[in-house]
Amino acid sequence: MGRDLGLDGVVDHFTLSGDEAGWLRNKTGATRLGFAVQLKFLSWRGRFPRMRMELPPDAVEHVAKQVGVAASELGFYDFTSRAAKRHRSELRDLTGWHECTRTDLVKLVSHLVDVIWHDERREEQVRAELLRQMRVDLIEPPTEAQVNTIIRSALHQADERAVAEVAARLARAENCPRRLDALVFTDLTGTGTEQGDGAAVDGAGEDDEDDVELVLADIKAHPGNVSLNSLLDEISKLGQVRAVGVLEKVFAGIGVQVIKAWRARASAASPSHLRRFDAPVRHVLLAALLFQREREITDTLVELLNSTVHRINARAEKKVTEAFVAEFTRVRGKAGLLGKIAAASLGAPEGSVREVIYPAVGGEKTLKDLVAEMKATNAAFARSKREVFKSSYSNHYRSGLMKLLGVLDFRSSNDKHKPVIEALKLIERHKDSSTTYLPLGQTIPLEGVVRKDWMEFAIFTPDKGPKRVMRTVYEACVFQALRDRLRCKEIWVVGADKWRNPDDDLPDDFEIRRTEYYEKLNKPREAKVFIAQLQSEMRAELGALDTRLPKLPWVTISGKHRNGAIKFTEPEPQKEPKNLRRLKKAIRKKWGTVALIDILKEAALRTGMLKALAPVGTREAIDEAKLLERLLLIAYAYGTNSGISSVAAGEHGHTEEELRYTARRYLTAGGLKAAGVEIANATFAARQETVWGQGTSTVASDSTHFKAWDRNIFTEWHSRYGGRGVLVYWHIEKGSMAIHSQLLNCTASEVAAAIEGMMRHATTMQAEGNYVDSHGQSEIGFGLTRLLGYDLLPRIKQINKVKLYRHGREDEDTYDNLADAMTRPIRWDVIENNYDQLIKYATAIRVGTASTEAILRRFTRTASHPVYQAMLEVGKAQKTIFVARYLRDRDLQREIQEGLNVVEGWNGANDIIFFGKSGELSSNRRDQQELSVLALHLLQTALVFVNTLMIQDMLADPEWADVLTDEDKRALTPLFWMHIQPYGEVRLNMGSRLQLAVPTPADPEPEPESAAA
Repeated sequence: MGRDLGLDGVVDHFTLSGDEAGWLRNKTGATRLGFAVQLKFLSWRGRFPRMRMELPPDAVEHVAKQVGVAASELGFYDFTSRAAKRHRSELRDLTGWHECTRTDLVKLVSHLVDVIWHDERREEQVRAELLRQMRVDLIEPPTEAQVNTIIRSALHQADERAVAEVAARLARAENCPRRLDALVFTDLTGTGTEQGDGAAVDGAGEDDEDDVELVLADIKAHPGNVSLNSLLDEISKLGQVRAVGVLEKVFAGIGVQVIKAWRARASAASPSHLRRFDAPVRHVLLAALLFQREREITDTLVELLNSTVHRINARAEKKVTEAFVAEFTRVRGKAGLLGKIAAASLGAPEGSVREVIYPAVGGEKTLKDLVAEMKATNAAFARSKREVFKSSYSNHYRSGLMKLLGVLDFRSSNDKHKPVIEALKLIERHKDSSTTYLPLGQTIPLEGVVRKDWMEFAIFTPDKGPKRVMRTVYEACVFQALRDRLRCKEIWVVGADKWRNPDDDLPDDFEIRRTEYYEKLNKPREAKVFIAQLQSEMRAELGALDTRLPKLPWVTISGKHRNGAIKFTEPEPQKEPKNLRRLKKAIRKKWGTVALIDILKEAALRTGMLKALAPVGTREAIDEAKLLERLLLIAYAYGTNSGISSVAAGEHGHTEEELRYTARRYLTAGGLKAAGVEIANATFAARQETVWGQGTSTVASDSTHFKAWDRNIFTEWHSRYGGRGVLVYWHIEKGSMAIHSQLLNCTASEVAAAIEGMMRHATTMQAEGNYVDSHGQSEIGFGLTRLLGYDLLPRIKQINKVKLYRHGREDEDTYDNLADAMTRPIRWDVIENNYDQLIKYATAIRVGTASTEAILRRFTRTASHPVYQAMLEVGKAQKTIFVARYLRDRDLQREIQEGLNVVEGWNGANDIIFFGKSGELSSNRRDQQELSVLALHLLQTALVFVNTLMIQDMLADPEWADVLTDEDKRALTPLFWMHIQPYGEVRLNMGSRLQLAVPTPADPEPEPESAAA
């Protein structure tokens, strides 16, 4: 039988109306119950049940009570009998439902094309819309093959319509098609160069052909590392793209994913392939490529601007620091003086400074002189740093940064930051000047542009005459101010994506759909109700902690503690159960040492996950069996970091050229993510509750560091890990299954990454809680997660210094035991005044109009944003609720620790599986690094899936029936690899399979949402 629906689901979907009950008058016993069950299942799922196993037991009980027949009678009803078929025919006449006809197929395809042509290409969403429309039209779903045919036909026709529309717009743009053709043709007659190759003499025309291909290759190329040359290269590249003149309005109304699909086709195709396309298709693909590359290059230039200014500052500080350290070590006496102070202090720790320290150093004057010297040294340090910054800027970086101002259009919607915009215009007007000072008579913005510590350096005061502004120093100040404003999005860039107008991050239909958005977030419309809920939870948790604190041996709160009011003892680690190692050895004995490629193969064959890797083009002629083998080898090559060349040398019958061609056509980030979702869902469905317990609703998330090539703009130095590389941020549920992964810069916000994974994981898991380490939490994080409707459950390393906020001034004498750890009340008026905007920003994250990082970038301490203050207050309230609960609840402490141990174990497996090239991401292309990480994600989830089946098979053996204790089951994990062989020559044999039981389907497929949702 299927899984129970629950009381609400049963009442909503399986309650007979008066008319429906009347249709049962001439039926009795099993026939009566079977007829009624088929009727209600039809209205619930939009089709008839295929077997009794699909029916939820509680639904059958509910229907049985209504029709006056025992639920057990359904066992005598054969859903494949002639009587059941006759009942279905009768129900069709009564309800209006009918089987799908050829006419219906044509109408359904036409409807889908009308709905999806401009913005949808995801098969699952098209399928959902198809099923929704069939329910509206009372059409029973046809066979799976027919459904797939409808979807493919609709997608093909939708793409043709979208291409025709955009091609027509391009044709109306003067000379735009001709300029697009110039990217792939050496002659613009429309015939190309291929037909004329035979007429070429001594390679004539080959140079032109190379030049054409170089231009397109240059446009596609990824940026180098942070340097002046990279900056100039990207500026040149942006000029090449803009010269073609693809206007933004050409793609008006066309969805981002449609444009991305076209761009992917253009990126995967060489110029010779693009020449073979029909002109309209070629023009649209190239236009999509340029349209997206213009935004990407613009974003890259902003990143380079920020990184360049940061580099100038960091190198200036390093250079001056080294000089001052060297100077300090040359000054005699300071080290001895420090030793005397230390010895005197230890000798008389209870004495006064005047009685103990002064005599030891030779009197008060010595210390005063030392303080004066240090102050002078600090001032000299700051001056030297400014001088080095100015010198580095003017002698090397100025030329590139000034050219940057000529290609980027900086804007601000906040009048407070208009002085920076005016300053940018001013220095651009005088970029070719060679004078020392900016000319007199100009309005030169200083407030909000030049920092106070730079003011003396930037302004020259002569003995006679007006003050003058040093031109190059002022320019350096302007770029520093620009970087600060860009990073918090108070200044934005026209034509950018990541650095676009922050107002575009918010849903533009919020005013119209406000009620719906509030409901989706499950938040009350009235701010006072939301505040009352927070206040009630604060009172309850603070009250519970205050009452129980005297009896809690692991926590005390006192103002006498040296390092914060809270003194907290972590729970002791749990002992490792003894039977799990036995179980792992038994698995290795039963199945032997299994090659990692065979683990991946088994998972792919059982879940069909690699079907998610669809081609970027519209036509493919690779045999399905060969394609599966190649995709397995490619995923293994990327996921182990061994590379395609190494894998191609194995025993499988596929050449390196074939594998690389297939990788270019099929291996995409979106496809790998979808494959990861497939295998996660398959694992959840295969789990046996008797082994793994009930499904969890919490995930743990944390980052790990991967070394990476650094000739690019995103590989960065990480101080905690001590090396250059990138971060991979994982979301792992209790059963060691990854539901989401992200590739991040080392300076990226882990708070944003944690929220993004919870919002975008796309698996069937209902994630309601998130265990994170200290880096994954902040007060802003607590505020956002409260609004988004899930619990942030962090391990706070410096919990001893955490402050508990009061819910009002009236409770100042309420919590006597907590007084030393408490601080001011929450400013509820700030939350109330900005509540609607809080919901708007949370909605932007939920629906995906903006990334969490984009929202958090605006909510930085340098941003004067009222919603930031409101979000902080919500976060402080929520953090107080969490900390109060955490301190008193030992089970919660262990739960969080165990959850984080799971993700630590996952990170440990990375080193085993990602063994190639010493675990270093050996590419300077961001997209290739992301593919490697996603393939690693796929390999490890495949390992977890197969291990889950192995464990279940082993525990099904009577010999293991009562072996595992409750402690064993608590620590049981499918993430282990002692039976895995990840290295060695790759041998792929599709004929050999692991002997594993086929998991029983859990329940009928969930009803999908429509594409419109």
